[in-house]
Amino acid sequence: MLRAIELAALGPEHDPNPRVGCVILAPDGTVLAEGFHRGAGTPHAEAAALADLRARGHSARGATAVVTLEPCRHTGRTGACSVALLAAGIVRVVYAVDDPGAASGGGGEALRGAGIDVVPGLEADRASALIADWLGTIRSEPEPSGVLRVILKTAATLDGRIAATDGSSQWITGRQARAHAHAVRAHTDALVVGTGTVLADNPSLTARPWGVESPHQPLRVVVGHRPIPVGAAVDRGDGRLVRVRSHDPQQVLDELLSRGVRHVVVEGGPTLATAFLRAGIVNEIHAYLAPLLLGSGRSVVDDLGTTTLGDAHRWHTRSIERLGDDVLVVATAD
Repeated sequence: MLRAIELAALGPEHDPNPRVGCVILAPDGTVLAEGFHRGAGTPHAEAAALADLRARGHSARGATAVVTLEPCRHTGRTGACSVALLAAGIVRVVYAVDDPGAASGGGGEALRGAGIDVVPGLEADRASALIADWLGTIRSEPEPSGVLRVILKTAATLDGRIAATDGSSQWITGRQARAHAHAVRAHTDALVVGTGTVLADNPSLTARPWGVESPHQPLRVVVGHRPIPVGAAVDRGDGRLVRVRSHDPQQVLDELLSRGVRHVVVEGGPTLATAFLRAGIVNEIHAYLAPLLLGSGRSVVDDLGTTTLGDAHRWHTRSIERLGDDVLVVATAD
């Protein structure tokens, strides 16, 4: 299983499909074949391993398939893996993580019903870590955000201000907090800001942990009707800029879903943050808090339509992390 997890890690991190690895073992434990999923539209890990098995001249009769994710039971752009394993003559399937998908899950039960020895849960924590975002989106269905995982990132003073009255906001948080935020960027599919943020701050929206650009750069998404100035830092001429000329957060998500995006970080100002929160499509908040007090200035969010404490938007604290003098609070809606 540890080898299967290594194989899974070779797959694309930023893809609509999960990273999965598979190892096929002979009855005596000898490795017969290996495979991993190379991205949406390509053979799943089990199919890739079976193809490798055939290429090596081996048979799957009496063999064991060790897979990081429960073999799927549905047919999409590729066939059902549970069916392929059964047809190949596999007699035992060991997998790490249950597939929670309504359409894709249940392959283990189907195999067990066909007389296959099925062992779930081996190294589940390690395997889950590779596909945490995918699991989050699948397990959250049906949430208002559909199949997108939306993180709202804020950086504020202790009294909830993101800028002073003169508009100055760089930098509220310190170097370690900013580096952490860039590391999150390096593992997301898209960054979302409004045109107001582009006009006020001229951000580049790149992922630069510790000042060095990450090999993976997320899509840069600008929401709103106002034009972006010529020469704006967000427009690098690399085809990674997405304009969504709307103020409707759901239209933003629909556009990103059509591009295969699974994981989004919203970094816009209060107007955009408020729109996403009021739409009920934020799954997680990353609140970076700096030990500063301004007493006035722009707040993290605007009017959320709440008039009494009993109607407050309540979240669940998942973690608290100190980053230099700053603190990161991660809160989730569920």
